[in-house]
Amino acid sequence: MAATDDGGPPEAGAVTEPARRAVAAVWRIESARIVGALARYTGDFALAEDVAQEALAEALVAWSRDGAPANPVGWLLTAARRRAIDAFRRRAALDERYALLAAQLTEGSAAPGTDRPDELPWDPDRIDDDVLALVFTACHPVLSPEARVALTLRVVSGLSSEEIARAFLVPVPTVQARITRAKKTVAAARVPFALPPAEERRARLGAVLSVLYVVFTEGSTATAGEDLLRPDLAHEALRLARTLTALLPGEPEPHGLLALFELTAARFPARTGPDGEAVLLEDQDRTRWDRSAVRRGLAALGRATSAGRGLGPYGLQAAIAACHAVAPSAAETDWERIVLLYEALGRIAPSPVVELNRAVAVAMASGPAEALAIVDELLAADRLPGSHLLPGVRGELLTRLGRTAEARTELELAARLCRNARERAVLLRKAAALG
Repeated sequence: MAATDDGGPPEAGAVTEPARRAVAAVWRIESARIVGALARYTGDFALAEDVAQEALAEALVAWSRDGAPANPVGWLLTAARRRAIDAFRRRAALDERYALLAAQLTEGSAAPGTDRPDELPWDPDRIDDDVLALVFTACHPVLSPEARVALTLRVVSGLSSEEIARAFLVPVPTVQARITRAKKTVAAARVPFALPPAEERRARLGAVLSVLYVVFTEGSTATAGEDLLRPDLAHEALRLARTLTALLPGEPEPHGLLALFELTAARFPARTGPDGEAVLLEDQDRTRWDRSAVRRGLAALGRATSAGRGLGPYGLQAAIAACHAVAPSAAETDWERIVLLYEALGRIAPSPVVELNRAVAVAMASGPAEALAIVDELLAADRLPGSHLLPGVRGELLTRLGRTAEARTELELAARLCRNARERAVLLRKAAALG
């Protein structure tokens, strides 16, 4: 039995810190498998997540009183299943079909805490399919991009609404509303909890990858706030990307995405100074880069390439990151290859940001004048309205061309538009240096 801090038994209903830590650890590691198994078991995606949360609350009290069980996942699954049975019974008064299903679910049910695998809604041969189905459901095209991100972090990653809100600097009620609407949308659209057919899977995979990309990008360079990096968010996307490549080993683009994440995260230790200030790529101490992550990234890129289908958008970005990862210094980077890779990326996934990044590479490979022409075309077409990126790059190019007055104006504009305090400080420092 767990004890309270003074050595005595916990009060009825009291929650102890060991129980809280145990529940949090199990949920963080196994949430996707738990919710996935429950969704398959009940056939109701929203109900599965709800009863899983109720089981967590029940575990906090029970594990504080009795100690953590030998099979904590089984305990949570069985407790959640009993909650689902209760929910179906409540619905039975309105629909006889639910009564039949409740009766089927009740057969062979066990009490929470049992460790008998034959009594648990847990099929070891279906675990990977459950997790993959959960990912595809949370990233379904019927949902808005914001809803996909929130739902994925909630049901696949096991993050709380508070953690998601903190990561994206939005109010908690906003996150809760997105998750609630997403569940209702999935239910209203009658989205089945199942892997999409093979012919649809590759098309649907793009939505899944884009969610992970958004999460990682926000973690690697926060759009707003006082911190440049949000490593916890980036590493969660990295963990999910590793899971996805393990579940879909024959698909090259998840490997490309994983390579991009690994190679980008490898630079995290050198991207900020002691006080959290941003350190530019050319000023980074490359001995601080995580060489293990670089090796993992290059290996993942190799797997994406070996599929023989050509690199997709994420694989091409990973190839660009690899050029930086293997270069001894910024000056010795293969900028001409990076230009070619950006040109290829612009053909298969055109965007103003890709074109702006190509301009940066052109400046390093061929000089600032040619790059400025590319940037001015973007400016004339108003391709990045309201973004600090374009005036920031333009200010850099004008500085290299000796047009300091114009450069300072551009850098100051970029600083006003930038919502991240660390990036804004860099822009203001550069502008002040031109005074």
